[in-house]
Amino acid sequence: MNSTDRTYQALPLRREHMPADYSISLARYIGRGTPDEARIPKDFGPSQSLRGFEETYRSIIDYIVRITYRIWEDRQVTYIRECYAPDSRVFDDYGLQLGNEKIVSDTRHTTGAFSDIQLVADEVIWAGNDEIGFHTSHRTLIRGTNDGPSKYGSATGRSEDFLVIANCVALNNDIFLEHVLYNTAGIIQQLGFDVPQEARRIAADPFPGWPRSDETWNELRQSVRPARPIFEAEPVEGFDPDRFVRQLFDEIWVQRNLGRLDAYYVPGFGFEGPTNRKSAGAEAYGGFLTTIWNAFSDLESRIDEIYWMGNDADGFLVSTRWSAEGSHDGGVLYGPATGRKVQIWGIAQHEIKDGRITREWLLFNEFDVLMQIEAARTA
Repeated sequence: MNSTDRTYQALPLRREHMPADYSISLARYIGRGTPDEARIPKDFGPSQSLRGFEETYRSIIDYIVRITYRIWEDRQVTYIRECYAPDSRVFDDYGLQLGNEKIVSDTRHTTGAFSDIQLVADEVIWAGNDEIGFHTSHRTLIRGTNDGPSKYGSATGRSEDFLVIANCVALNNDIFLEHVLYNTAGIIQQLGFDVPQEARRIAADPFPGWPRSDETWNELRQSVRPARPIFEAEPVEGFDPDRFVRQLFDEIWVQRNLGRLDAYYVPGFGFEGPTNRKSAGAEAYGGFLTTIWNAFSDLESRIDEIYWMGNDADGFLVSTRWSAEGSHDGGVLYGPATGRKVQIWGIAQHEIKDGRITREWLLFNEFDVLMQIEAARTA
């Protein structure tokens, strides 16, 4: 059956869909830490059932890593038509992008702006299977030199090195749903442009799809969201990643109890965040959260999806997609208060060992937030 004949529906995951070990993992795939470490191994790594996918791919890790390499670094941009559904739905900083032809166009633009671009897989958290669909949270390091015109201006000659997280759902060799955070403010900052000024400029003459409609915002939040959290619908004894992350989110993000950070994070834990933020430890992390809360005092946050891989002995890797709404009513982070109610959404990845987080990667739509605020200033 040709991909043009398929209609897909993204279904919520259950506990049984979470990999209980790392036999299929990026670390094993690339041989991380071994003399044979390679971005793409010669044998394409361990195999798993991939019914409906091209026979060349051996696992969902192999699929995600190699399609990324083929499209971006081998410049097989039209291969997007083979691995993104014709009616794919991609949520990003600029709203909802519809269809694989839009992805082809955007990718051609970016490869033209960065002729030496590299997309290096830093982690892939996955769950699901070839019946319900594979869910993947792909953390990528994008590197390149801006030697061509971009949507932000003429070539700057500057080097880029920034973090991206893309959460995809795929079946039958087709990605049909994606939530991707390109760390846009980080890109613009590294190019040497003024981020608030760029937000003001683009908000005045936005790209198609922005500002997003209420319907798009609701779809972004509801996509693959379970009717009940897994820890409630399928309770288990002992450590439960779903319960752990939801309790963390409630105590830290909702109740804003920074005194509880030590219950969830090891001392000196590493953090990488939006717009090239990096820190270590609870004090710096708490400061980051406080600047957000000061900017949006009534921020209402929720978790939209969680999936994970691992076990008690080896630790867990967890992907969490979340969203929030709040009024820009203070603080210094985004300038004088506008009162604008903003939409914020993000993706976090956590590395957990012995019941506490050792590292966190978190991105949210910071440039989009700035655009919403700058639009309010000129309304």
